[in-house]
Amino acid sequence: MSKSRYRVIEPTAPHFLTCTLVGWMPLFARPEVVQVILDSWRFLQGQSRLTLHGFVIMENHLHLIASSEHLAKEVAAFKSYTARQIIDGLEARNDVPILAWLKEHRELYRTDREHQFWEIGSHPQAIMTPDMMRQKLDYIHNNPVRRGYVDAPEHWRYSSARNYAGQPGLLNVNVDW
Repeated sequence: MSKSRYRVIEPTAPHFLTCTLVGWMPLFARPEVVQVILDSWRFLQGQSRLTLHGFVIMENHLHLIASSEHLAKEVAAFKSYTARQIIDGLEARNDVPILAWLKEHRELYRTDREHQFWEIGSHPQAIMTPDMMRQKLDYIHNNPVRRGYVDAPEHWRYSSARNYAGQPGLLNVNVDW
Protein backbone atom coordinates (compact mmCIF):
# COMPACT_ATOMS: atom_id res chain seq x y z
CA MET A 1 0.00 0.00 0.00
CA SER A 2 1.43 3.37 -0.99
CA LYS A 3 1.49 6.39 1.25
CA SER A 4 -1.31 8.85 0.53
CA ARG A 5 -0.72 12.57 0.20
CA TYR A 6 -4.06 13.08 1.92
CA ARG A 7 -3.82 13.71 5.66
CA VAL A 8 -5.83 15.39 8.37
CA ILE A 9 -3.55 18.39 8.78
CA GLU A 10 -5.63 20.57 11.09
CA PRO A 11 -7.85 18.21 13.12
CA THR A 12 -10.27 20.85 14.41
CA ALA A 13 -10.72 22.50 10.98
CA PRO A 14 -13.52 21.19 8.76
CA HIS A 15 -12.31 18.65 6.22
CA PHE A 16 -13.88 17.45 3.00
CA LEU A 17 -13.86 13.64 2.98
CA THR A 18 -14.93 10.92 0.56
CA CYS A 19 -15.76 7.36 1.58
CA THR A 20 -16.26 4.86 -1.23
CA LEU A 21 -17.73 1.37 -1.12
CA VAL A 22 -15.34 -1.36 -2.17
CA GLY A 23 -15.64 -2.06 -5.88
CA TRP A 24 -18.12 0.84 -6.13
CA MET A 25 -20.93 -1.55 -5.12
CA PRO A 26 -24.20 0.47 -5.10
CA LEU A 27 -25.32 -0.62 -1.62
CA PHE A 28 -26.49 2.84 -0.61
CA ALA A 29 -29.46 2.30 -2.92
CA ARG A 30 -30.82 0.26 0.01
CA PRO A 31 -32.49 2.48 2.64
CA GLU A 32 -31.61 0.09 5.49
CA VAL A 33 -27.91 0.43 4.64
CA VAL A 34 -28.10 4.24 4.48
CA GLN A 35 -29.89 4.21 7.84
CA VAL A 36 -26.78 2.66 9.44
CA ILE A 37 -24.73 5.59 8.11
CA LEU A 38 -27.21 8.19 9.36
CA ASP A 39 -27.54 6.52 12.77
CA SER A 40 -23.77 6.38 13.16
CA TRP A 41 -23.36 10.07 12.33
CA ARG A 42 -26.24 10.93 14.68
CA PHE A 43 -24.52 8.97 17.47
CA LEU A 44 -21.15 10.65 16.89
CA GLN A 45 -22.86 14.06 16.90
CA GLY A 46 -24.74 13.23 20.10
CA GLN A 47 -21.48 12.25 21.79
CA SER A 48 -19.88 15.53 20.59
CA ARG A 49 -17.31 13.47 18.72
CA LEU A 50 -18.10 14.82 15.24
CA THR A 51 -19.52 18.04 13.81
CA LEU A 52 -21.16 17.68 10.41
CA HIS A 53 -21.07 20.72 8.15
CA GLY A 54 -22.42 18.99 5.05
CA PHE A 55 -22.94 15.61 3.43
CA VAL A 56 -24.34 13.69 0.51
CA ILE A 57 -24.84 9.95 0.26
CA MET A 58 -24.86 8.59 -3.29
CA GLU A 59 -25.44 4.96 -4.29
CA ASN A 60 -21.80 3.87 -3.95
CA HIS A 61 -19.96 6.62 -2.09
CA LEU A 62 -20.51 9.51 0.25
CA HIS A 63 -18.98 12.91 0.81
CA LEU A 64 -18.96 14.76 4.08
CA ILE A 65 -17.55 17.91 5.52
CA ALA A 66 -16.79 17.31 9.16
CA SER A 67 -14.65 18.50 12.03
CA SER A 68 -13.60 16.90 15.28
CA GLU A 69 -10.86 17.12 17.87
CA HIS A 70 -9.72 13.71 16.62
CA LEU A 71 -11.07 13.63 13.08
CA ALA A 72 -8.93 10.79 11.70
CA LYS A 73 -9.81 8.61 14.68
CA GLU A 74 -13.54 9.37 14.45
CA VAL A 75 -13.66 8.69 10.70
CA ALA A 76 -11.86 5.37 11.27
CA ALA A 77 -14.34 4.49 14.05
CA PHE A 78 -17.26 5.46 11.80
CA LYS A 79 -16.02 3.30 8.94
CA SER A 80 -15.25 0.33 11.18
CA TYR A 81 -18.59 0.46 12.99
CA THR A 82 -20.72 0.94 9.88
CA ALA A 83 -18.90 -1.81 7.98
CA ARG A 84 -19.49 -4.26 10.83
CA GLN A 85 -23.16 -3.32 11.19
CA ILE A 86 -23.89 -3.53 7.48
CA ILE A 87 -22.02 -6.81 6.97
CA ASP A 88 -23.78 -8.31 10.00
CA GLY A 89 -27.12 -7.24 8.49
CA LEU A 90 -26.22 -8.80 5.14
CA GLU A 91 -25.23 -12.02 6.90
CA ALA A 92 -28.49 -12.06 8.89
CA ARG A 93 -30.43 -11.73 5.60
CA ASN A 94 -28.17 -14.37 4.01
CA ASP A 95 -27.43 -11.99 1.13
CA VAL A 96 -24.93 -14.35 -0.50
CA PRO A 97 -24.28 -12.42 -3.75
CA ILE A 98 -23.38 -9.17 -1.97
CA LEU A 99 -21.29 -10.96 0.67
CA ALA A 100 -19.43 -12.79 -2.11
CA TRP A 101 -18.74 -9.43 -3.80
CA LEU A 102 -17.43 -7.92 -0.54
CA LYS A 103 -15.24 -10.98 -0.04
CA GLU A 104 -13.94 -10.94 -3.62
CA HIS A 105 -13.01 -7.25 -3.40
CA ARG A 106 -11.24 -7.51 -0.04
CA GLU A 107 -7.64 -6.31 -0.20
CA LEU A 108 -5.41 -9.42 -0.14
CA TYR A 109 -3.30 -8.13 2.75
CA ARG A 110 -6.41 -7.77 4.92
CA THR A 111 -6.26 -11.16 6.56
CA ASP A 112 -8.07 -10.01 9.71
CA ARG A 113 -11.49 -10.04 8.03
CA GLU A 114 -13.51 -12.04 5.56
CA HIS A 115 -15.20 -9.07 3.88
CA GLN A 116 -14.26 -5.50 3.10
CA PHE A 117 -16.94 -2.83 2.92
CA TRP A 118 -15.06 0.47 2.46
CA GLU A 119 -12.21 1.35 0.15
CA ILE A 120 -9.08 2.33 2.07
CA GLY A 121 -8.77 6.01 3.00
CA SER A 122 -11.08 9.01 2.94
CA HIS A 123 -8.89 11.60 1.13
CA PRO A 124 -9.31 14.39 3.74
CA GLN A 125 -8.84 17.91 2.45
CA ALA A 126 -8.71 20.74 4.99
CA ILE A 127 -11.12 23.58 4.35
CA MET A 128 -9.29 26.74 5.24
CA THR A 129 -11.47 29.53 3.82
CA PRO A 130 -15.19 30.33 3.52
CA ASP A 131 -14.83 30.27 -0.28
CA MET A 132 -13.43 26.76 -0.16
CA MET A 133 -16.26 25.68 2.17
CA ARG A 134 -18.87 27.04 -0.25
CA GLN A 135 -17.13 25.34 -3.21
CA LYS A 136 -17.08 21.95 -1.44
CA LEU A 137 -20.70 22.30 -0.28
CA ASP A 138 -21.79 23.19 -3.82
CA TYR A 139 -19.86 20.20 -5.13
CA ILE A 140 -21.43 17.68 -2.75
CA HIS A 141 -24.95 19.12 -2.91
CA ASN A 142 -24.92 19.17 -6.72
CA ASN A 143 -23.61 15.62 -7.03
CA PRO A 144 -27.13 14.09 -7.45
CA VAL A 145 -28.07 16.89 -9.88
CA ARG A 146 -24.99 16.22 -12.04
CA ARG A 147 -25.91 12.52 -12.08
CA GLY A 148 -29.42 13.41 -13.30
CA TYR A 149 -31.17 11.95 -10.25
CA VAL A 150 -32.90 15.19 -9.20
CA ASP A 151 -33.49 18.65 -10.61
CA ALA A 152 -32.47 20.57 -7.47
CA PRO A 153 -30.01 19.69 -4.69
CA GLU A 154 -32.62 19.94 -1.93
CA HIS A 155 -34.70 17.24 -3.65
CA TRP A 156 -32.07 14.61 -2.79
CA ARG A 157 -33.15 12.96 0.46
CA TYR A 158 -29.68 11.91 1.63
CA SER A 159 -28.03 15.32 1.62
CA SER A 160 -27.56 18.38 3.78
CA ALA A 161 -28.77 20.62 0.93
CA ARG A 162 -32.14 20.91 2.68
CA ASN A 163 -30.47 22.19 5.84
CA TYR A 164 -28.76 24.93 3.82
CA ALA A 165 -32.04 25.77 2.07
CA GLY A 166 -33.69 26.38 5.46
CA GLN A 167 -35.69 23.15 5.35
CA PRO A 168 -35.57 20.30 7.85
CA GLY A 169 -32.94 17.70 6.96
CA LEU A 170 -32.40 14.13 8.05
CA LEU A 171 -29.54 15.16 10.36
CA ASN A 172 -28.55 18.28 12.21
CA VAL A 173 -25.83 20.09 10.31
CA ASN A 174 -23.72 23.03 11.46
CA VAL A 175 -24.50 25.61 8.76
CA ASP A 176 -22.83 28.46 10.68
CA TRP A 177 -19.18 28.31 9.76
